Amino acid sequence: MTMKAIQYEQFGEPSQVLQMAEKEIPEPGPGEVRVKMLVSPINPSDLMSIRGGYTYTPELPATPGFEGVGIVESSGGGMLGKMMIGKRVAVLNRNHGNWCEQTVTSAKQVIPVPKQLHDDQAASFFVNPATAFILTTKVLQVPKDGWLVQTAANSSLGKMVIKLGLMNEFKTLNIVRREEEKEKLKFLGATRVIVFDIERDPPEKLVEQIVEITGGGARYVMDPVGGRLASILVDALGKDAQMVLYGTMSGENVSFFPRSLMSINARIRGFHLGGWMENQSIWAKMSLIRQISRLVVDGTLSTDSAKEYPLTEFVEAIEKSQQPGMNTKVLLRIAEGEEN
Repeated sequence: MTMKAIQYEQFGEPSQVLQMAEKEIPEPGPGEVRVKMLVSPINPSDLMSIRGGYTYTPELPATPGFEGVGIVESSGGGMLGKMMIGKRVAVLNRNHGNWCEQTVTSAKQVIPVPKQLHDDQAASFFVNPATAFILTTKVLQVPKDGWLVQTAANSSLGKMVIKLGLMNEFKTLNIVRREEEKEKLKFLGATRVIVFDIERDPPEKLVEQIVEITGGGARYVMDPVGGRLASILVDALGKDAQMVLYGTMSGENVSFFPRSLMSINARIRGFHLGGWMENQSIWAKMSLIRQISRLVVDGTLSTDSAKEYPLTEFVEAIEKSQQPGMNTKVLLRIAEGEEN
């Protein structure tokens, strides 16, 4: 039996290296499950991986798609895998990819999703919602009335952080590049919004604004951009500040003078969701999943979806996902299925 799958045999621009292929339906090994995929989103991390610039480099040929939703059809053995058969699950899958009709992954990497979640929300159940929740509550532990500074604030994840700020009563200082995004984020609940274009605006102006608004310097900072923007933020840090880098959207290095941190006892750290999750106990993971599920259902961590494309129209879907100003999620609809 064969199936359709998107794959690439070399790294490069997605539109040039991706192709539709017919592959053998995989069989799950020990501790694995096979999942009939329903929907998978197109995330920036997927495109970075195809280009060869992501944290994890897959073995080629490879199928993209780190997350998605599907129905577990079979197990390679083990109590956990057998318990998952027939369940609709969020699928985390960096080894085999989800842009295909059938995939296999570790039984520990599938998460049963609530009936209340439609496929579009279940497909994006983990990467953005979990990152937003973990960074604000577990890593930075932003206190009530504290200021959280974030770049790329108009992204799906950035909007989730704003909603978490309203729920947990911390203030958000949000940095965006375009003026038209300002009112949208303020309507959503952003405390303050700064419009800053690194190609146009002087860096010292951004630093001055952050220091003034936060009352002496930013203590809690989230940045997925890196490069020059993250480097500028170092000069806006306050005493005992924490700055988390969780993305490389710019593709550039971060550069700063070490004493910029030493004199204020500040620190910069990296965050990768997969690595963080691997260090958590099964009980901690179950608790986290319950909390995130509730927040997705009530809309706090919901994902705005732009459009669904069939798997065969992956080129158009990828082009749509990369349009300037695209801040909603583009989805690949792989199969229909009853949500249970």
